[in-house]
Amino acid sequence: MLRLTWVQPEDLIGHELRQAAQDGRAPSAVAARWRAAGGPEAPLRAGASPRPASRYLRLLAGDLLDELADLPSGLADDEPTDLAAIKSLCPDWPSPAGTRPPAPGHADADHTDADHRRTGRLEAAWLGRAVGCLLGKPVEKLPLDGIRLLARATGNWPLNGYFTARGVPGELAARYPWNRRSAATSLAENIDGMPEDDDLDYPLLNLLLLQRYGRNFTTADVARLWLDELPAGRAFTAERIAYRNLLSGLEPPRTARHRNPFREWIGALIRADVHGWTNPGDPAGAAEQAHRDAILTHTANGVYAAMFAAAAIATAAAEPGATGSGSGQDVHACLRAGLAVVPPRSRLARAVRHAVRLAHEHDDFADVVDAIHARHADVHWVHAVPNTALIAAALTHADGDFTGAICRTVSGGLDTDSAGATVGGIAALLAGSPAALPERWTAPLKNRLATSVGTFDGIGFDTLARLTHLEASRP
Repeated sequence: MLRLTWVQPEDLIGHELRQAAQDGRAPSAVAARWRAAGGPEAPLRAGASPRPASRYLRLLAGDLLDELADLPSGLADDEPTDLAAIKSLCPDWPSPAGTRPPAPGHADADHTDADHRRTGRLEAAWLGRAVGCLLGKPVEKLPLDGIRLLARATGNWPLNGYFTARGVPGELAARYPWNRRSAATSLAENIDGMPEDDDLDYPLLNLLLLQRYGRNFTTADVARLWLDELPAGRAFTAERIAYRNLLSGLEPPRTARHRNPFREWIGALIRADVHGWTNPGDPAGAAEQAHRDAILTHTANGVYAAMFAAAAIATAAAEPGATGSGSGQDVHACLRAGLAVVPPRSRLARAVRHAVRLAHEHDDFADVVDAIHARHADVHWVHAVPNTALIAAALTHADGDFTGAICRTVSGGLDTDSAGATVGGIAALLAGSPAALPERWTAPLKNRLATSVGTFDGIGFDTLARLTHLEASRP
């Protein structure tokens, strides 16, 4: 039997009950009706429950999802999704940037050198994103204890290199199995180029988005591109729900809200890098671009996570001397720029401020991780709030160092490959060039990326950097 994941009402209702409790609604009466009918809890780590529900439970789950959508939220004023409302709550919203980088191809030596420098930084960013993702892939879905024990068993703790199965005792491997889909391509002994992952597929899609529609794209353009270029089976959680909603005839932004309990998960954040890369030194422009992308699938804190990342990346991408706050070369300035585009009373802003404070207070990053996990114990491991907090904490604690940042992030659990990808991209961009990244991380990628998006399969990161620079230079 085919059990389609992330879309069945009986699998969604438990997640929506949790989401309702977190976003200020009062779902207890609906929860009691679901449990009284024998409805199961939400699947902990899978996208579908082990057994199909009865027809009665499936119909009930659909009705209850609609009832939950009608409940008022006590957090609505502090956590809007509308861009104008978000801006009205952000007292430090950044000013628009001035000029964009000149288009590549100018004849004089100064422009040629600048082109090489910008393209090199973008190549580092693509590489860093891939490395951080690849590091996290084998341990995605594993609990924190499992990640720590597997790394210790092979002498790789504190984490300092790709995971390996060599030397892991059989009993430990059975208790904490590597990610089934990723082990064959992502353990150190198996890496042969960068395997396909949605954390790289979505940046490729957004590169296509800019090539096709330009930087003034609309959310409807994002939807059109997905229907043309994204195989439905390559979309998960909020993206799969939005895809289904599009096929059902719903228009954005309702696609993000209708029966979508994953609308504050990490999916919009993993699409944000290209928006930052193509708006160097312009965190406001990057955040607005990320917002138009994100509202296809996400609301509130799910959108803020994408805006936070895009603004931080745009600041990191600034030319030296181009901004007054760290010149794009200070990770702490990048994180402040990210927070500047997030409503300050939102759950995400509060979580990031708390995580950064923890990173300053503790020498041992494991203590930081334990505190983050304790604070967000009732939140799903793919939710944007704890993952963005971990991203900010890792970058702060490592002071932007590439190896330190990606290893801290992945050793912190949660959505290991997605958070690792975002941190890797930021830290590599700050490092400034591919040569600044340790070869032990980048050499196994062989300058080759596998994907099912467009005609990009097998493309090199150097080529992706040139294509990205072209889009960054377009008006």
